[in-house]
Amino acid sequence: MKTFRILMTVLLIAIVALAACGTEEEPTAAPETAEETVVEEPTTAPEPDPTEAPEETVEEPPAGLTCDEPIKVGLITDLTGALAIYGEMIERSFMLGMEYATGAPGEEGVFQLDDCQIEVIVRDDQSNPETTATVARELIEVEQVDLLVGTVSSGATATLQEIARENDIVLIVGPAAANDITGVNFNENTFRVSRNNYQDAVNQCEFMTEDYSTFVQIAPDYAFGWGGAQGFRDACTFFGGEFVADDIFAPADTTDFTPYMEQILDSGAEAWVVTWAGGGFIPMMDSAAEMGVTDEMALGTAFINNALIPVFFGNAVGTTAGILYHYSAPDNPINDWLIEQTVDRYGVPPDLFDADGMNAAIALLSALQASGGDTSSAALIGALEGLEFDGPKGTIYLRPEDHVAIQDMYILTLANIDDPDFMFYDYVKTTRPPVPCLLPEELQDRCGDLPIGALGEFVEAPAEEPAAGLTCDEPIKVGLITDLT
Repeated sequence: MKTFRILMTVLLIAIVALAACGTEEEPTAAPETAEETVVEEPTTAPEPDPTEAPEETVEEPPAGLTCDEPIKVGLITDLTGALAIYGEMIERSFMLGMEYATGAPGEEGVFQLDDCQIEVIVRDDQSNPETTATVARELIEVEQVDLLVGTVSSGATATLQEIARENDIVLIVGPAAANDITGVNFNENTFRVSRNNYQDAVNQCEFMTEDYSTFVQIAPDYAFGWGGAQGFRDACTFFGGEFVADDIFAPADTTDFTPYMEQILDSGAEAWVVTWAGGGFIPMMDSAAEMGVTDEMALGTAFINNALIPVFFGNAVGTTAGILYHYSAPDNPINDWLIEQTVDRYGVPPDLFDADGMNAAIALLSALQASGGDTSSAALIGALEGLEFDGPKGTIYLRPEDHVAIQDMYILTLANIDDPDFMFYDYVKTTRPPVPCLLPEELQDRCGDLPIGALGEFVEAPAEEPAAGLTCDEPIKVGLITDLT
């Protein structure tokens, strides 16, 4: 069986801000001559002149966050549905993030930040959009939450976005990855802390196209899959690859992948690209092995959650690929704290989406502190747009143009599949993928200088030299009409 080959590269964006200020001393007396005079500071403060107006008093900023009533946060995630394995990561890591940011554990979901109580109310949506709508409305209308966080399924998140917009409250999205969330479904109330499909694709395609030139791809037939297909087709083409067949979309609940594997084999591609989430990955890979797809062509997919690595990457030891988060990759105190707490309380290290949950909590509390506890959409949107904060994956930047979360991702080499603590990888590098602005046409003025709709010349674009001067192939003729008589 051919070893899986997955390759990726890095683009690092760093933002450093510096500020400086100074004050000017007044001399004690005017110099008697035009020569420069050295002035010594008085040893005691001069008495104020009663004829001068008093200096304006500058108010000190408030000591901390205050609120008249507890702020309520509705956390919607999948705890019993098809994506529960991911939803459980979000619930535990969001609560740990709240604890980290407030400095103390919560009691029955209530956390104390300065003089303000913040209550987290959790609901299970089973990754079902109808259930998502039901629990979201209950949280808003009955529990009267001030803002929402969630959810796992990109399709369910689209429903959640609309409900948040209708009720004019802020939604923080994690871990759903579909481009549409901050693309065609964009509204000002929605922010994401999770990566999007394009961030996966830029990493993988830049590396993968060094070894392979022709591709075919399969994805689930809903928003997450459509966004993945769009991102990979654009990114792999941008880096010189070619898709030799139409994108293949299969229902998310597919159990028999035989006809899809036949299409993949018939394409003659050197590598097949997979965008998938949830249980369908298991029968798909089983079918690929049975049909000989894994013998005939390389697999282009990122590393996945800890439990499934030994199942599907057993023959891939020694290969290099990307992953959105593995606890062994980041090197910072917040990630160290998350590892310690998750191991102590849950008996396992953090998994694929634990960083997203913690980042959602830190972003939320950072915004509340910036708004002074004001939970109105206007105040929180202003606080979240352009927000930078540190989390388990390093610095996250919430891009004000489209609310995309620019963040670190990782390239790792699979070293083993049997470590009891899931220490499967050797670290290679940290990446920070750029992504285009995917807003719909009527909102593209928001994109500013960002590339719109596709990568274009966004990655390593050469700086254009200014034109040396005006040139033209033929004389330019100008007609002047005036009264000469």
